[in-house]
Amino acid sequence: MQPPLLVKTLLLFALLLSSAPLRATAAQETQRERRVTTQTPAARPTPTPTPARPTQTPKPAASQTPTPTPTPAPTPQTTPAAPQTLEELRARIRDLIARPEFAASRVAVKVASLDTGRVLFEQDSRKWMQPASNMKLYTVAAALDRLTPDYRFVTSVYAPARPDAAGTVRGDLVVYGRGDPTFAVRFNPEGNTDYAFAIDALAADVFAAGVRRVEGDLVGDESYFTGAPIPPGWEWDDLQWYYGAEVSALTVNDNSVDLSVKPGASVGSPARITLGPSTPLVTIIDRTNTSERGTTRDLSVNRAPGQNTIEIRGRLPIDDRGYTASLAVSRPAALFAAMLRASLERRGVVFTGQTRTVDAQGRADKPLPVSSLVEIATRKSPPLSVIAAQTLKPSQNLYAELLLRTLGKVSGSTNPKLSSEEAGEQAVAKFLTQAGIDPSGLVMNDGSGLSRSDLVTADTTVQLLVYMSRHRSGSEFRLALPVAGVDGTLRNRMKGTPAQGNVRAKTGTLGTATSLSGYLFSAAGERLVFSLMINNPPRDANPRTEFTDAVAVLLASFAGRS
Repeated sequence: MQPPLLVKTLLLFALLLSSAPLRATAAQETQRERRVTTQTPAARPTPTPTPARPTQTPKPAASQTPTPTPTPAPTPQTTPAAPQTLEELRARIRDLIARPEFAASRVAVKVASLDTGRVLFEQDSRKWMQPASNMKLYTVAAALDRLTPDYRFVTSVYAPARPDAAGTVRGDLVVYGRGDPTFAVRFNPEGNTDYAFAIDALAADVFAAGVRRVEGDLVGDESYFTGAPIPPGWEWDDLQWYYGAEVSALTVNDNSVDLSVKPGASVGSPARITLGPSTPLVTIIDRTNTSERGTTRDLSVNRAPGQNTIEIRGRLPIDDRGYTASLAVSRPAALFAAMLRASLERRGVVFTGQTRTVDAQGRADKPLPVSSLVEIATRKSPPLSVIAAQTLKPSQNLYAELLLRTLGKVSGSTNPKLSSEEAGEQAVAKFLTQAGIDPSGLVMNDGSGLSRSDLVTADTTVQLLVYMSRHRSGSEFRLALPVAGVDGTLRNRMKGTPAQGNVRAKTGTLGTATSLSGYLFSAAGERLVFSLMINNPPRDANPRTEFTDAVAVLLASFAGRS
């Protein structure tokens, strides 16, 4: 006997429910705000995505440029059905590109198979696009190739002679930096949030060398790099935040300080403001007050370019959880030198002179006489493979710029007119040429992608990724990329989809550009490489969840073959 129509309908409905796709919880990549105005007490910047900075003053995450307000929590979205054929996959990608909200945007896409070499999808892949932080792919790839994953930065402390029997150094004590980015909390042992941890280790070596008194100055020498501390194309309102920090051969704590603003003890009292690390080099102008419970936070934070004065204005409700941010410091070599001197003085070392810095311009007339100096202490950084991951996963601009200038120094450029940055750009171009990639597909004005003058093509980016997939350092390169739904700038994106734990890709976010380029496995087990770029995205749509992440999820769920 046949079951009645109602029973068959209910059975069919139950079957459909049992095969319903998972719910996606891909969150858009949050960015830092420029101003902290008209926010509710619960709206605070999102903490940094990776080990990063001390837990007491977490840094808001920013791939590139901040947005005016915090990003709301994402709404779960249903994972679309998996495309079964190549024709269906292509049609689905075209549908995403053709969405009305992207009509005024420029979109470039290239998807290829690492297994067969075939192109699965391509649109405008040879058009110039702003890459945002996808530029870091080029910098890190060239660094791994030229420097090797085992490369270590060296910071040296020099004196005219070894200390005498009484521990006295007669003359200046010079700390000479070579671009080491790892004097930073993110490189401390897990759980250690001491800003001075690496500085203290260097100071301990100086003390162990017998130094007890310095009859001269402590000199922070940042002359290893030549050129301006700010790359061309960086916008002035990026420069006050940590992601727009000045580049120096003597770098400490990402050349920034962590700001914490909390309500005062009572309504009407000033807010409680602290800095980490605490330093007399940075001046706080406090124009804040504590407002009544339930009122709206209204703060503004400003540090003028080239200055180390931070002005904080506005009100903070007494029940507010507080505001945290990281602001760049100007002349970071001075901060390094001051922290080293403080660490040495805590050990009882006496200085009779001042603390000062010397840059390349200051060394031009009076070069450092290394041959006549004695190296009394050194510190080697962790290997480049570790630094590469701390560059790509959290999208750390400063580290990419340090790598670019280091490439310029070790490339052996014979043109004395080139700055370290320009020589580094030439080194990247030479790397591409030797990789069989036409460097004319890249216009490089910095190493991080914060410059609005950078241009790349999706085609060139895919060529780079293909080359690095078979490079001797390909494993280190791949492992340094953020993983969807797991870590870095992808930690909150594409969760609950076939892309989670599968997609390894570099994000990129500017107000004018969004990009995602990397590797994944399709549902059929095919290795795919992709580059997705959208320029001038709409303000009323999220180009990450609605384009780059959506395409990546489609590729990860693709059940067909190229």
